[in-house]
Amino acid sequence: MELPRGIGQPATRALNGEGITSLEQAATHTEAQLLALHGVGPKAIRVLREAFAEHNLDFD
Repeated sequence: MELPRGIGQPATRALNGEGITSLEQAATHTEAQLLALHGVGPKAIRVLREAFAEHNLDFD
């Protein structure tokens, strides 16, 4: 499943730069690991959490 567009371009670029291109890949990281990436902030985490809930996923 693709990353949700609502996370914003800076967060998408930061995640892609780390090789994270899908929700499943994002779910293999902790919230703290993702927040440590420049461009990933509270809004991106909230949007990811909502997308995870829709697809029965969660942070590692």
